Amino acid sequence: MDEIRTAAQAKAWLEHQGKSVQEFAREHGVDPATTYQVLSGRKKGKRGEAHKVAVLLGMKDGIILSPPGDATEAKK
Repeated sequence: MDEIRTAAQAKAWLEHQGKSVQEFAREHGVDPATTYQVLSGRKKGKRGEAHKVAVLLGMKDGIILSPPGDATEAKK
C-alpha cells in the first residue's frame, strides 16, 4: 500500500468493494463496533483490536501479530 487512507477514503474503499462494515468485520474476524469506532475517529487504532482494524482498513501503516498459541503461529 502506497498511501495511508483517511477515514473517508476507507469508507469509500469499502463502498467501492460493495462491502458493509459488518461484512468487512466478519471477513477479518474483528469486532464490528471497533471497526465503526475506528472509522468515526473515536478510536485511534494505537493498540489491540483497534490497531488491527486500522491496519486492515489501510488507515495505519503497521503489522498485525498473531497472538501466542494462535494456530497460524509458526511451529518450532
